[in-house]
Amino acid sequence: MGQVDSVQLLQQLVRIPSVNPMGRPVSSEPSAEGPEPGESAGMFSEGRLTDFLEQFCRRFGLEVFRQPVLPGRENLILRLPGHPPPEQGGQILLWDAHQDTVPPGQMPNPFDAQLRQGRLYGRGACDVKGGLAAMLAALVRLASESVSGQSGSASSGTAPARRPTVYLAATVDEEHGMSGVRAVQQLWQAGGGEIFPRRPDAAVVAEPTQLQVVVAHKGVMRWRCHTRGQACHSSQPREGVNAIYLMAEVLQALQEYAAMVPQLGWHPLCGHPSLSVGRIYGGQSVNIVPDRCTIEIDRRLLPDESPQQAWEHCLRYLLGCFTQPDRLEQEPPWPPIPGLSDQANSELAAKLSGLVTEVTGKDCQRIGVPYTTNAGFYTQAGVPTVVFGPGSIQQAHTSDEWIALDQVEQAAQVFYRLVTSWYLAS
Repeated sequence: MGQVDSVQLLQQLVRIPSVNPMGRPVSSEPSAEGPEPGESAGMFSEGRLTDFLEQFCRRFGLEVFRQPVLPGRENLILRLPGHPPPEQGGQILLWDAHQDTVPPGQMPNPFDAQLRQGRLYGRGACDVKGGLAAMLAALVRLASESVSGQSGSASSGTAPARRPTVYLAATVDEEHGMSGVRAVQQLWQAGGGEIFPRRPDAAVVAEPTQLQVVVAHKGVMRWRCHTRGQACHSSQPREGVNAIYLMAEVLQALQEYAAMVPQLGWHPLCGHPSLSVGRIYGGQSVNIVPDRCTIEIDRRLLPDESPQQAWEHCLRYLLGCFTQPDRLEQEPPWPPIPGLSDQANSELAAKLSGLVTEVTGKDCQRIGVPYTTNAGFYTQAGVPTVVFGPGSIQQAHTSDEWIALDQVEQAAQVFYRLVTSWYLAS
């Protein structure tokens, strides 16, 4: 079976559009005229990539399971059996790398996967197909050695070496609703079954971390706030109540509140919490006084901060500032994305950072970051989890997204060594 070149594999992954439709409908097939510029990949979502990954993994003897998540969108779960199996006391190591990317926007040639000066350019190269390629390359190498007996036996050749059962969850919808990782959790929370016999012992989530180990990150909670006005003809605006003007008062209060939020807490690796308003919309026509206006609010949470308490604190402030509270409505928050706490992952982080130093010859830091990942869901479920991968978050979602190829190759080596030298206290 041999090994695969992680760079060539990354080129293949980038050349298959897997753009998250960001809430829009997904079509299974492109139109005869071809897709609209900048939106095309959203039509396919992750489906074509899921098919490619399944065929690729079966070719190398990896066990494959498809898990329906959303219409036309499936997680792909890969399994490399370890020794001893989980049912006999063996450990489970879960890897996670999402299949989807953000839309290409005005990015030129987003799916050409061009190689230039030690970099690969393309949408998703950094976030997070570089990490996915590294994980797959490591799994193929491990699977090949298992068949040949190279890594499945102790040095004496008389007894199999201990090795965890490795799962790779290639999840969907990370860039929008994170429904893919929520579905993965259900595979063991339901009491085990065909795929996961029980909860994993540890997890590593692929994101562009510059080969540093992320041990903590923020969570996020979002909700919609509405002001209710009264519509009338714009020639007689005093006959109505302008919901947009009402929202201006709310926005002023939220701007003041956002300046206070950093005082509500602090984390040594993640810094302070924050709040921002990301969207505003309202009105029907320019000649109608608007009877409704809506904003969407983003509240970044510290790793151990309570989403419910954070939401209620903000509402109390708003109600204390707004002059017409009967015209203010709050929708229930969307399901929060949990933060990653550094309280239970120190052993895993130490193991991984040591391997990074061995492979790269450079010091590996254990850091915190302000963004969110799938990792928070795993740690919330009681699985010690860290975030790790090639590439820089500074390149994610940019118009010239790229990844350094040497980091992809180094990450593949780290993932391989993580399995072959595995240990974790029970």
